[in-house]
Amino acid sequence: MILGRCAACKSQRKRCPSDCVFSPYFPPDNPERFASVQKIYGASKVEKMLQELPPHLRAHAADVLCFEAQCRIQDPVYGCVGIISQLHQQIQDAERQLAMTQAQLAIYNSNNIIVQQLSQIPQIEENASNFNILGQFQNGPFTQAP
Repeated sequence: MILGRCAACKSQRKRCPSDCVFSPYFPPDNPERFASVQKIYGASKVEKMLQELPPHLRAHAADVLCFEAQCRIQDPVYGCVGIISQLHQQIQDAERQLAMTQAQLAIYNSNNIIVQQLSQIPQIEENASNFNILGQFQNGPFTQAP
């Protein structure tokens, strides 16, 4: 229990009872938190929602109501859906950028393989010419004829 009245009871100008459903979630030092929730949802609806929830879920519900109310105040049309849409768009942009980077990396790696293969051609030609020289020696004067 908080000493004094919670932000909800202060806002409603009433005495804060010891079993106030608002006091754990709307402390007196943060009146803006309750003001935003009250502006969007109304105090009686919030009180009813919190009372219907089990006590272990109330803190999370109060946080969510506060977040959604603040989003709705900042963006009256879309609220938190606008933020979700922006984040979804950022994810899609990042996935596209990742796919492009992976494609560029694949091209770079394939070009490196081709360059390595091309750089081995002189060595292959040299080995082939050495083979021809050896082939000539095999049929030369120092070998026995079959």
